Amino acid sequence: AVQWEELAKVSAQHEAEELQEKERSLLDKMTIGKRSNREDVMRVSQLLDEVVEEFEGEVEDHREGLVGNRGHDEHWIQSLEAWDQAVGITETNDEEGEDDDDELDAMDSNNGNGNKRPGFIVLGMHRSGTSMLSGLLVEGFGYETGGPLIMPNFDNEKGFYERIDVVLQNDAFFAAQGMGWSYNVLKYDSEKALRDKLQGMINFDEGKRALQFLNNHHKTLPYLQKDPRMCIALPTWLKLLDDEPAIVFTYRHPLEVAMSLKKRESSITLEHGLRLWIVYNMRAIQNSARLCRVFSTNEAVMTDPAREVQRIKNQLTDTCNVIPPPKSLMPQEVVDSFIDPNLQHNSKERRNEEKTSSILKDFGDGCVAKEFDREYKKGSDNYEAETQIFLMAMQIFCDFENGKAYEADYEWPDLAHWQRPARIN
Repeated sequence: AVQWEELAKVSAQHEAEELQEKERSLLDKMTIGKRSNREDVMRVSQLLDEVVEEFEGEVEDHREGLVGNRGHDEHWIQSLEAWDQAVGITETNDEEGEDDDDELDAMDSNNGNGNKRPGFIVLGMHRSGTSMLSGLLVEGFGYETGGPLIMPNFDNEKGFYERIDVVLQNDAFFAAQGMGWSYNVLKYDSEKALRDKLQGMINFDEGKRALQFLNNHHKTLPYLQKDPRMCIALPTWLKLLDDEPAIVFTYRHPLEVAMSLKKRESSITLEHGLRLWIVYNMRAIQNSARLCRVFSTNEAVMTDPAREVQRIKNQLTDTCNVIPPPKSLMPQEVVDSFIDPNLQHNSKERRNEEKTSSILKDFGDGCVAKEFDREYKKGSDNYEAETQIFLMAMQIFCDFENGKAYEADYEWPDLAHWQRPARIN
């Protein structure tokens, strides 16, 4: 530990010296302080930001457990003060200078967007319509995802709208804890993920690329970030983001999700899919509790897409104070290109089955759980386990429908201690 500490201090010192040298080089090459050379000043500022971002990331990586980091912090503060004085951002009695300073300050504050949230994260279980919703918001209003994105494929023909770097980084967080998107997700420890990053136990290259986009203070367009894994990993990312995002949460009927997963993943049973539905939705609500949230459903988007997505955008702007997107109204041609009821195969199948199915349990308010096509023989322990997990999921679904699941004191099921009637085969 002592050896690591000494090496970390030496590395941080080298970074500080490199920063000083780059600052001197930039100042030597450019004409600083001339109001007529404003474009050069802004270009130098951008270059310095890029240099500093790399240095700042290294300091943050070594911050915990180091002794004597104070000197590096002081160097950083002194560097910023010296830079401000060089480009004339400090107060001056020159009237023309004050006008320029005001313009620079406005540009430095989210490019004139003040204290508005720079974007939002879409949360929802896999196969719950998050891709369709994200596509409507991006193509309809102009929210920005950056890229590269995962390409469309056979199970998502309209596209995923997921950044590859975010998905890969979340997979790295999960793998370091012996889990993946479809197994052991209940055990995710957000603090351990941060420690793994800080101690170099995981590769954070993909995360750095994502944060260069999400933490870009020169952006003028609000971002949309979407990856179902964020339901689980959100607390980790919240500590890596400079600004608090808003949240858009959506959900879909648990049986439709489980059926869709079973068709896509041969190793996933209906029971497995239902359990994942519970965990992802539970964590999405728990992990976003203190954030500004907009709630939606896959059913609402499919029923009246233009109206529902317009409502979501309006709430993001007016209630959650997210930077307004470039387009204020949803074009009908975008709706027509994204909404295809024929793609909702499992929704049709479930509804057709329910027409002749008996009721397993009535949860009130018109929300009922109906019998479905089983994977196990009636009367077996596996059949009983499948029934229990389905009713557990349907209780949550009905509480989403009536709003109870969004209450702060909602009692979620204790899956960690649930005793399955039979051993999983």
